[in-house]
Amino acid sequence: MAHHNPNLPSEHHESPEGIWWIWKVFIILLVVTTVEVVLGIIKPEILLVSFMGTSLLNVIFIVLTLVKAFYIVAEFMHLKFERKNLIWTISLPVLILIPYLTFILLTEGGYMMKLMQ
Repeated sequence: MAHHNPNLPSEHHESPEGIWWIWKVFIILLVVTTVEVVLGIIKPEILLVSFMGTSLLNVIFIVLTLVKAFYIVAEFMHLKFERKNLIWTISLPVLILIPYLTFILLTEGGYMMKLMQ
């Protein structure tokens, strides 16, 4: 008579529906990262226009990076399953502070570069 030992791994195998979400996450992150890499390689002239002290291309990189970060937090840290109040409590300070601090960093960096020339 065989007894089930809870310390041993079970013989349960995930169904294809159970692992599809990880492939979906992988594909979405792969597409966003590919767009970033392609934009970084070709550097379209139209996106090199200055926007608030930095190029529009840098702004696009920052936005795409934030999109990836929020998507990773939502999927892997399961934030999307929490109550809306908790999601806003975590997201709102990040949505306010990150762009503000990035703007300050890019503005001051541009100012310092002009001083050194």
